[in-house]
Amino acid sequence: MNRQTLDDLKQQIPLMGYLQAHDWHPARPLSGGRWMGLCPLHEDHQPSFLVDTNKDLFYCYDLYQRGIRSRALLDHMRIGYAPGGCLRGWLTQFGYSLPTLRQAGLVTGVGYDAYVRRIVFPLEDNLYGRSLSPSAPPHRFLPGSKGGLYAWKQVQSYPKVILVEGLFDYAVLWEAGFHNVTCSLGTHLNAHQFRQLCDGPRTVYLTFDADGNGSGQQAAQCLSRRLRERGTTARLVSLPDGHDPNSFFVQGGDARQFQSLLEAAQP
Repeated sequence: MNRQTLDDLKQQIPLMGYLQAHDWHPARPLSGGRWMGLCPLHEDHQPSFLVDTNKDLFYCYDLYQRGIRSRALLDHMRIGYAPGGCLRGWLTQFGYSLPTLRQAGLVTGVGYDAYVRRIVFPLEDNLYGRSLSPSAPPHRFLPGSKGGLYAWKQVQSYPKVILVEGLFDYAVLWEAGFHNVTCSLGTHLNAHQFRQLCDGPRTVYLTFDADGNGSGQQAAQCLSRRLRERGTTARLVSLPDGHDPNSFFVQGGDARQFQSLLEAAQP
C-alpha cells in the first residue's frame, strides 16, 4: 500500500466520525471547527485532546511529552492515531474486501485490526505504528520493505545531513529547526537507504542512540566505515550517555547545545 493509497483512505474516513465510532465524545467546542475532549491515547481526567474537523487533524499533549509540540510538525509528519477495533468495518464499507485488507497488512489473519493503540506515521512506501501499550510489540510496519530514508526528497539537496534512528528523534530535531534531518527507522540500513546517503557529495552526521550497551554507537561506527569506503564523509555525533536525540531535547536540551554536538562530531 503506497503513500497515495493511504492518503486516499484518509480522505474517505472523516476523523470525527472515526473517533465517535470508537466511543470518543467531545467535551466542548472551540473556534474554527475544533473540539476538545478526553484523550483516548492515555488516562485523561482533563480534556487534552484537540480535534480539528476542518483539517482532519488531532493533537494530544502525551505527544507533547515526546517532543511533538506544534501543529506544523503534525502537518509535516502527517501523524495519526489507530485505536483499533473499527478500521476493518470502515474499510469494508468502502468496498475493500477482507482478503485485500489482509494482504495489505491492515487486518490480521483472524480478521482483527493490525494497528491497535498506535501512533501512526505514513512513510513513503509503508506505514509505521508505534505502540502505546507496554504489552504489545513497540514497532509495526506493513508487509514488505520499510522503504527509503524518511523525508529524503526534502533533505537530499543539503550538503550536511543528520541521520537518526527513530521518528520521535526526527520529530524533535525538525521541531528545533534542523530540517536537514532524516531517519532510517533503526540502526541497520537497507540497500536502498544506503544508496540514498551515497547519491551525492555530502557529510552525514550519524546521531544514533547512546545506549548503555553501546549498540547504537557500534552500529554508527560500522555505518561510518561503509560510508567512507563509498567516498561519503561521515561524522559520529556523541550524545550524553543513555540519551537519544528525543530524550536529549525532551529533558531540556536545546538547538544551540545540539549544534555544539554536531560541531564536535568526529570521523
